[in-house]
Amino acid sequence: MKTEAILFAGVAGFFLVTDVLYAVWSRDPTGTAALTISFLMALLVAFFFATNYRRKGPRPEDRGDGKIHERSGPVNFFSPHSIWPPLTAMGMAVLALGVVFGLWLFLIGLGLALAGVFGMVFQYARVQD
Repeated sequence: MKTEAILFAGVAGFFLVTDVLYAVWSRDPTGTAALTISFLMALLVAFFFATNYRRKGPRPEDRGDGKIHERSGPVNFFSPHSIWPPLTAMGMAVLALGVVFGLWLFLIGLGLALAGVFGMVFQYARVQD
């Protein structure tokens, strides 16, 4: 993941330089805001990859002597019958429509999306008796 972190750090650097030059020459707040958000999103992804690299070390595919069997087996646990991912997707769709059609629809979508996200986060959290 070190390669991915460097790649996205380069993308973030590109957006930062572009953002500064665009802000100085154009004085357009919308384009400057869009480039700033792009910089922050690329920086967030680079931070994620760098943190995972530091935490887990190099993956087998990152090493020259890595073997195929080192990555075999289950990838992760995915809940087979969960209602929360479709609810989150529906909430995001309604939220996007709310941007177009009005605040009332946006707030409904925000509520649905937050319910879905919290449901996924706390789906397997159980209270110990």
